[in-house]
Amino acid sequence: MSLPAFFAPRGGAATGRRGHPGAALAAALLGFFVITLDALVVNVALPAIRTDLGGGITGLQWVVDGYTLMFAALLLSAGSLSDRIGARRAFGLGLVLFVAASAACGLAPNLASLIAARLVQGAGAAAMMPTSLALIREAYTDPVKRGRAVALWAVGGAVASAAGPVAGGAATLISWRVIFFINLPVGMVALALLAFAARSPHRLVPFDAVGQISAVLAMGALTFAAIEAGSAGLPQVWAATLLTLAAAAVFVRAQARGQHPMVPLALLRHRTVVIACGAGFAFMAAFYGMVFVFSIYLQQQRGLSAPATGLAFVPMTVLSAFINPLSARAAERYGPRVPIVCGMFLMSGGLLLLALVPAGTPTWALALLMLPVGMGGPLAMPPTTALLVNSVPAQQTGTASGVFNTSRQLGGALAVAVFGSLIADQTHVLPGLRLSLLLAALTTLAAGTAGLYLRAAPAGPRTGETAAIPAPAPPLTETRCEKETPR
Repeated sequence: MSLPAFFAPRGGAATGRRGHPGAALAAALLGFFVITLDALVVNVALPAIRTDLGGGITGLQWVVDGYTLMFAALLLSAGSLSDRIGARRAFGLGLVLFVAASAACGLAPNLASLIAARLVQGAGAAAMMPTSLALIREAYTDPVKRGRAVALWAVGGAVASAAGPVAGGAATLISWRVIFFINLPVGMVALALLAFAARSPHRLVPFDAVGQISAVLAMGALTFAAIEAGSAGLPQVWAATLLTLAAAAVFVRAQARGQHPMVPLALLRHRTVVIACGAGFAFMAAFYGMVFVFSIYLQQQRGLSAPATGLAFVPMTVLSAFINPLSARAAERYGPRVPIVCGMFLMSGGLLLLALVPAGTPTWALALLMLPVGMGGPLAMPPTTALLVNSVPAQQTGTASGVFNTSRQLGGALAVAVFGSLIADQTHVLPGLRLSLLLAALTTLAAGTAGLYLRAAPAGPRTGETAAIPAPAPPLTETRCEKETPR
């Protein structure tokens, strides 16, 4: 079977709904791997990029946030795209765009070209992320198997998190450009696997142009205001803030009164969806924000090399890879609320310790103090994701996944923007670092507290029993569905 088989509308061996669930899961896992890798691998290589292409801390923030901003801004429409053309085809299109943009990043001649390619890369990632979860939802109809599949899917992100800082540091020994070329072979393997996945149903879902444009404007202006607060003039920052508020108001109005809202407001009144999105926002703000500020701090203030900086994150990220598969079992046994709340509180405690340690703390001790952060995130996120997927009707999986991952990426983008501004003054890097970590600790503490309000689920299966999974919530807002054709 040829690699582009999934683009064919009908005919051929792939026609029909039958396919290999393992192929869909493997493709989704690899997609999540490269998406997460490119969010992390760049951080350690930032000083090398600055040396090669120039630019200050603001330029480096845009290298990171150009990716996460476009990722977050287009995720909402990506969920609708998944419903409209089918998760399989949407995932394939996003993957092709992502791989092409990765090659452009590796070949970028200047900082502006790199940032532009990162924007396109983020657009490809936006198409892939919600569709990867939709592929899993379609491949596994049993809630227990689906929860375990989601946990395996999360391994892709966990391995990328573990490998990202080390890979970024090691790649700089050759060239920082290598970190983007890694995506090419991984992407080709994912495309090959996708050809064996079942075709996905598609539904008639109109495009919400007003909602999408206003969402891009609101997120872009907010990120600009946060990044440029330390360098741009006050009038520009105030103008960006006003644009954020105006665009956000237009977005809310479009979702409330539009005939075909991109985000049905009923979805945002669902307690599980709101708490899951808050947990995702807090996790990304804390984890990615911490990696960003420590990558700058360890290299520019402590004089560590890029490989040594990458190694400082290894204990935390390797532990994350081991915790991820265990979190699904914990959720089955104790219900999802326990690992979600414990994970968020673990992250908060670890970040608080890091913020309060003395300035002369050895690097190896900092690496050990990161361990609670490495435990908490992967303990909380897989059950959060599985709970979200199981709490919405099948026809809204793409939309709900888009909302969830938008909150995650927005958390990461704002953390890099705000924390980067706090450490922009080279004479006050350590106070800015500590304030950043305190803000991250408060964010995860709030998410953990909100998790206490999740409805408790029964303990998981014992020998010979069937897992007790809460029944899916009733439909929130039905998606218009006039026909359903496998694609």
